[in-house]
Amino acid sequence: MGIGGISIWQLLIILAIIVLLFGTKKLRGIGSDLGGAVKGFKKAVSDEDKQSDAIQNKSESESDKVTDSEKKHDKV
Repeated sequence: MGIGGISIWQLLIILAIIVLLFGTKKLRGIGSDLGGAVKGFKKAVSDEDKQSDAIQNKSESESDKVTDSEKKHDKV
C-alpha cells in the first residue's frame, strides 16, 4: 500500500494519463516555471534577511556610538 491507500501502480497509471493529456513539452515548461518561481522566492527571502541583518547591524553600531559619546561626556 502506498500513499493514502494508493498503490505505486495506481500512481504510475495516473502519471501516464497526465503525460498523455498534457504532453512532455508542456509538463517540462510547467516544471521549469515552477522551479523558477521557487528560485525567485528563495532569493527574495535571502535578500530580505540580508537587509534585516544590515539594518540590525546599523542600529547596533549607532547605539555603540551613543554609548561611546556618553562615556566621553561622563569623563569630562
